Amino acid sequence: MNINSYMEYSQEVSEARKTGKAIVALESTIISHGMPYPQNVKTAREVEDIIRSKGAVPATIAILNGKIKIGLSHEELEYLGQATDVIKASRRDIPYILASKKDGATTVAATMICAELADISVFVTGGIGGVHRNAEVTMDVSADLEELAVTNVAVVCAGAKSILDIGLTMEYLETKGVPVLGYGTDSLPAFYTRSSPYSVNYKVETTEETADILKAKWDLGLKGGVVVANPIPSRDAMDENEMNRIIERALNEAEEQGVTGKEATPFLLGKVKELTDGKSLTANIALVKNNALVGADIAVHFAKLAKVETF
Repeated sequence: MNINSYMEYSQEVSEARKTGKAIVALESTIISHGMPYPQNVKTAREVEDIIRSKGAVPATIAILNGKIKIGLSHEELEYLGQATDVIKASRRDIPYILASKKDGATTVAATMICAELADISVFVTGGIGGVHRNAEVTMDVSADLEELAVTNVAVVCAGAKSILDIGLTMEYLETKGVPVLGYGTDSLPAFYTRSSPYSVNYKVETTEETADILKAKWDLGLKGGVVVANPIPSRDAMDENEMNRIIERALNEAEEQGVTGKEATPFLLGKVKELTDGKSLTANIALVKNNALVGADIAVHFAKLAKVETF
């Protein structure tokens, strides 16, 4: 079995792999399904530049023409930002997309899988998926949580998306043994807001401490990922009570229209954007950039630990 026959690396990522330079994985669903054009491509490029400015190499991941691309060119980013027939790819979709030579934008789960295949340990995103509200009836649980249970990648995010049942999401992660680290916070951030009624497992103060935890976990063979929950900056955060009201309204509309499954999250995020007059999109962009700053630092420190071990 030759996994590399399914994968292609950008020149920038290839060089980083050869030299042991820190690499940060980035998803592509946020480009193809999460934001409108041209803000999606502009944001993707700015996030990549933030990671470079911190001494790491960005690797935006997607499946194009039946190949897992680890690192995208400007032209490929533009294509993803405008194409209308790109499949939203999770774990179940990867084999079909590869075999049929179609295009797929990777979700959190799929990006984690591809990152691990490429030996990338740190992944920056907006927010993780989780247990949907009313999941005790619908059984609607994001594949992100199962992936965190088995795939050795740290996910730097602004917590769980606030459209979810955050309490049940935390319970699920606890059952699966996934540590949830709060970066400078005791409270789990809720994407658009800096806090929620739920506590993280452990508060970490530095990116060095975070990298040490990752190394200890994986050195011991404790499989699975780590959630690094990094709150949205105060200046960009939205009011918690206002967001709760808006999310309840969006959830009611989704129920009335029968929107379920993997269509639920894009619908709800779009409805929240509409009901906040676009403020939620501004907040989304700000939190992803903030996560890139923290994630790049973690990746740089983790790469240093790996280099020390090889000498």
